[in-house]
Amino acid sequence: MKASAFAYARATSVANALEMLTTYGERAKVLSGGQSLLPAMNLRLVAPELIVDIGELTELRGVAVKGEVLTIGALTRHADLLKSREVAAHAPLLKDAVAHIAHPAIRNRGTIGGSLAHADPASELPACMLTLGATIIARGPGGERRIAANEFFVGIYETALTPQELLVAVELPVTPKNSTHFFHEFARRHGDYAIVGLAAQASIRDGRFADLRLGFFAVGDRPLLAESASKLVDVAITPAVLIEAASALDDELDPLEDQQATPAMRRHLAKVLLARCVSLLLARPDLGAGAPA
Repeated sequence: MKASAFAYARATSVANALEMLTTYGERAKVLSGGQSLLPAMNLRLVAPELIVDIGELTELRGVAVKGEVLTIGALTRHADLLKSREVAAHAPLLKDAVAHIAHPAIRNRGTIGGSLAHADPASELPACMLTLGATIIARGPGGERRIAANEFFVGIYETALTPQELLVAVELPVTPKNSTHFFHEFARRHGDYAIVGLAAQASIRDGRFADLRLGFFAVGDRPLLAESASKLVDVAITPAVLIEAASALDDELDPLEDQQATPAMRRHLAKVLLARCVSLLLARPDLGAGAPA
């Protein structure tokens, strides 16, 4: 199947792109890397009248650190995130997550802005944005808007962006020097969409979590920053405490059923990831020996 007929325009600047988005509104789609949009068009899941190609807007590409903030341009490709010294030094969780995205050919074209705007609940980067406390920068006819990551993702393939807005950058707090992280996902094959995944960041003091943020993906219609993480902070972690946290996590999950997994399977795997995460970060093999049922 091929895409239905559409008009194409290459934006010459952010202002030019916003002019076209303002004119066409919901009838337009933005093309950055195209790794999600083009397959959807070929399957006729979307049929825009106009494609606004922003791929040549170099002003939206690059990584920079200023003070305690890491800024990533929306058109920064996944492959560039993997090679970035700034990302490795100040957001190592993000680097680990990007290595799990699809395959090299996809990472060479796909962009961070495209991934976030697409808002696939099984995607790695939206969950990382929640865990890292990111701010999404959008620009529209009325100027610039800053959106907290926990308010940006609102449903399956849905975000807080309006049809007239363009995602231009992401800001991340520089990762504290005493923090550690965990990333893992279950997938049928490396490069496939995750069945369930977890992006976590923590601070540890005297063998306990001083802070813990757990960003799950593929467990509902959007990424989840688990409130149940609070049950593991400032307490001595025992198997009983971990079981209680897993039970609280189960209450937060709302997994969907598809050809990859049932909701029950996703719930189980999310709790397996929780146990592995806690075990690894605290260097407590006894906690990961058996995952909560």
